[in-house]
Amino acid sequence: MGRVMVMDHPLIQHKIGYIRRCETGTKDFRQTISEIAMLICYEATRDLPLSDVEIETPICKTTVKELKGKKMAIVPILRAGLGMVDGMLSMIPAAKIGHIGLYRDPVTVKPVEYYCKLPADCDEREVFVVDPMLATGGSCVAAIDMLKARGCKNIRFLCIIAAPEGVKALKEAHPDVDIYIGALDEKLNEHSYIVPGLGDAGDRIFGTK
Repeated sequence: MGRVMVMDHPLIQHKIGYIRRCETGTKDFRQTISEIAMLICYEATRDLPLSDVEIETPICKTTVKELKGKKMAIVPILRAGLGMVDGMLSMIPAAKIGHIGLYRDPVTVKPVEYYCKLPADCDEREVFVVDPMLATGGSCVAAIDMLKARGCKNIRFLCIIAAPEGVKALKEAHPDVDIYIGALDEKLNEHSYIVPGLGDAGDRIFGTK
């Protein structure tokens, strides 16, 4: 059964408070999103398995720990998810990167796939799906559907801000996926924006508004 973890680290809370502000500009917003992603990644990799390896230090031989052959992939949901990739890579630089592109059909309001490019061996990897905002849950549910259809089994979802409605939808659709959340907000408004939220993460990361 997948877990839902809301971060309680003071640094994460402080940085999320900073990006919520209207006056935080594109450069600082982008940088802080990356820093928050790095900190959430640190928590989301806490239970990766380790193995003992014998090495030689300048002083003597000793046994150290290293990741137990875990291959990882970071899969941002385009476009806002791109803002989290650099922070994740600073923690797990050997990870491969996939991309999933979705848009919302204006008539059905359902997510539609327009792009999916994954590492060839993605089904053998620990997959970290990233998107700054978990609002209705439609995009992340569809993205994880796409990954599972391509054989991926070990999937974690990381977001910076979530609404309870999105968490519920993701848990119901994919009960096996661990969810890591920077801050759990109050609700969605009538336009499906997270309240209090921070506005449109993609626009604020890329300066398109």
